[in-house]
Amino acid sequence: MAIEKQPSCEDDEEPALLPVDVALQRLASMVLPLSQTETETVGIREALDRVLSSDVLSPIDVPSYTNSAMDGYALNSRDLPAAGEVTLAVLGTAWAGRPLEVTVARGEAVRIMTGGMMPPGTDTVVIQEHVQALYDTANENLQGNSEVTHIIADGTTAPGRNVRQAGEDIKAGEKVIATGTQLTPAHIGLLASLGVDQVQVYRCLKVAFFSTGDELRALETHAGQALGPGELFDSNRHTLFAMLKRLGVTLIDIGVVADTKEATRQAFIDASSQADVVISSGGVSAGQADFVSATLAELGKVTFWKLAMRPGRPLAYGKVGDAHFFGLPGNPVAVMVTFYEFVQPSIKRLMGCTETAPAQFTARCESRLKKSPGRIEYQRGIVSAAADGEVTVRVTGKQGAGRLTSMAMANCLIVIPAENAGVEPGDPVTVHPFHGLM
Repeated sequence: MAIEKQPSCEDDEEPALLPVDVALQRLASMVLPLSQTETETVGIREALDRVLSSDVLSPIDVPSYTNSAMDGYALNSRDLPAAGEVTLAVLGTAWAGRPLEVTVARGEAVRIMTGGMMPPGTDTVVIQEHVQALYDTANENLQGNSEVTHIIADGTTAPGRNVRQAGEDIKAGEKVIATGTQLTPAHIGLLASLGVDQVQVYRCLKVAFFSTGDELRALETHAGQALGPGELFDSNRHTLFAMLKRLGVTLIDIGVVADTKEATRQAFIDASSQADVVISSGGVSAGQADFVSATLAELGKVTFWKLAMRPGRPLAYGKVGDAHFFGLPGNPVAVMVTFYEFVQPSIKRLMGCTETAPAQFTARCESRLKKSPGRIEYQRGIVSAAADGEVTVRVTGKQGAGRLTSMAMANCLIVIPAENAGVEPGDPVTVHPFHGLM
């Protein structure tokens, strides 16, 4: 199949560059969730990063019983005087997990700990700091402690205060986690708190990935060895592995592929036969030994392959059989930027996630950022909060596409629009935080 004759796919020496927003729109229309009939049930300890295929409804009220939000004394609010004080008899103590099985009458109270079940007849908790406790000093225990027999309270505590009602947080039957949610540790804790030990999820997405280049040496065979002239350790494949691992997909590592048409072709055949998504690093520029584009033209269809962005101009997207293909640049920083901005949201969409776009917010830039108009630029930055609480961001130094340290120090990308000629200190900028992906 031939490469589509789109603005970013012409055969000119310098093809027109496709705007980033147009590329994202095309991906949104072409990268759709996989078959949503392929689901499985997993235990919650295997559910982290999986995507729910059905809503989770709470089987219980949360809290499941009305309880105290503070240490204090449970009583009937009608006993609290409008003025002056009242003395109430204390019947005993209600602990979390050990309720006091009494019915509290008017003129009585129960000492209660945080989380303790409110006894029948009570509707309010007066915190212990707001009462005067009277002790039975005639009956001290062996430790020299005596029981509270009465309390003196005033009317400053409003009726219903310091009490958590049953179902106040969640009602039984209420939807607590929606279909399409990628489960986080907080979700796992929520499920456990509801007594839910299994959930229904979509099947794991399978992603195959490989690096291309005769200059690359795999760590699996060359770690600790001296590099020859012109040789490099393959870092991109390990970066891809780490980023994909955090997305919760099934990984298929094809390895380092030699710069030959035959090897590239076989890698695509092997990868596309096993995976839903194929990702390559390198081989998508216009070099004489870059065979990815040519192989894609033969085996599949390329929708775009050059974008108006820096770093990451030679970014390809297409299909090989039923598999989605992303051809990433060879420069290490460009690999991470294009993965974050394009591959990550596409994979999440394929997984069935409802939230796929990278998070973003505005920060005040502390650095002067140089840039030529014409392409959107993603500079690596460190976002933090100033002493006055204002969110600020600064650049991580030199921004070359091969400088891995610029990414290793960063916690965000600073997005500079295509039409901008740069950023001055104090200017507001858009920031895309990594949120642990990088």
